[in-house]
Amino acid sequence: MHIPATGMPAAAILATLRNFKAHDMDWQAGRVFAYVYQPDEATAALVKDAYMLYLTENCLDPTTFPSTAKLESDIVRMLANLLQGDEQVAGNVTSGGTESILLAVKTARDWARVHRPHILQPEMVLSRTAHAAFHKAAHYLGVRPVVVDFDPVTFAADVTAMEAAITPNTILLVASAPCYSQGVIDPVEAIAALARTHGLLCHVDACVGGIHLSFLRKLGAPVTPFDFSVPGVTSISVDMHKYGYAAKGASVVLYRDRSLRRHQIFASTDTTAYTIINPTALSSRSAGPLAGAWAILHYLGEAGYLELVATVQAATARLIEGVNRIADLRVLGQPAMSMFAFTSETINVFMLADVLRRRGWYVQPQFSTPRSPRNLHLSVTYGVAHNVEALLTDLAASVEEVKAQPPFDRDFLQTVAAALADDPSPATLAALMAAVGLQPGALPKETALINEVLDALPDAVANAVLIDFFNELG
Repeated sequence: MHIPATGMPAAAILATLRNFKAHDMDWQAGRVFAYVYQPDEATAALVKDAYMLYLTENCLDPTTFPSTAKLESDIVRMLANLLQGDEQVAGNVTSGGTESILLAVKTARDWARVHRPHILQPEMVLSRTAHAAFHKAAHYLGVRPVVVDFDPVTFAADVTAMEAAITPNTILLVASAPCYSQGVIDPVEAIAALARTHGLLCHVDACVGGIHLSFLRKLGAPVTPFDFSVPGVTSISVDMHKYGYAAKGASVVLYRDRSLRRHQIFASTDTTAYTIINPTALSSRSAGPLAGAWAILHYLGEAGYLELVATVQAATARLIEGVNRIADLRVLGQPAMSMFAFTSETINVFMLADVLRRRGWYVQPQFSTPRSPRNLHLSVTYGVAHNVEALLTDLAASVEEVKAQPPFDRDFLQTVAAALADDPSPATLAALMAAVGLQPGALPKETALINEVLDALPDAVANAVLIDFFNELG
């Protein structure tokens, strides 16, 4: 494809873009239980207007655009107060939870370079339930992830296993509030106390839960302590574009004090170009997400967020009850908020996800581990809360539909998995990808068979398969 020789009319461009979206899942209908966190229409319209008002302003240089520094400072202070931090807490707005986590790990690494200079191979200890963003940060930053088991019933991090994993190279302990996969809060107080005992930093990943859990606590619900009220918690990541209902991408990374946040910042006067001072990973970045986040915090206020959280929690309770009433399904663990996962001992949940998608619903497949079964994840947001009964009706019907379908050929699956494990070469991979319905350069319409194969593979091989597949796209 080439750049057009002459430009297209604006109306034709917009029509083409709308046509591109025609095959996307209809999140506006409230049938996508992942990825999108939408408020009511009036709130969404305000966020969009605020975002567009600041679309062009560049956060790279606040001396040129001082209003961007004001927006960021206000957002940081509001969330620091919500998370029970004092005036010493410092932080920045980032592009998303992954960047916030990456910066927290980078800060821990660079803090250790100053305070633990003897460490040549820094390590961080985390539960297998921790988000993959920590593994990504470890990969980018040269920090070794030491992964420990979790309780197979509660899905909470195993603090005893975390303590046993600490070595002279450990710089950081990780806790989730909650973990994305099953919506369970780790024992943050115990993990933070462990960090204090060993002189380590402790990061709490509250990307999905920081805002929702804080307002849930204000509603009087019992919430496991997870924020700066817990001694030993040194940094927290919390996303505005998830349960803060702001536009993507807006997250915040917070530190207990500025002396720690200093290790996050990069500066350079080493070139012939202008001076670079980057508190976050990005240099140029639109102030649109800042304006959208600032706007929704002021528009909803505490009263508005409390109303959203109450509505979402009621919908979640009904959905959990309804899922558990379906004989073939059961909810995993004890979810702390509005996200959870369910599994089945009698039907193939990967097939169930495909059947639900044919009915217009998106739920998120999650692979098995040695301590947990394959399952389907649901994130309940304000934008989908009104659809709980409709989903439960279709879910029950979909379970029966899956029960009537023939199972996958286990011999075929084992042959495919064994072939990939023995020879993950590009030629073998291409042949087997085609055998399970993955065509180079094309996205699959259904994923049950693909997920079956990936779930059977060792993680390293499955990761290589996914990388090679996505490397062929576009």
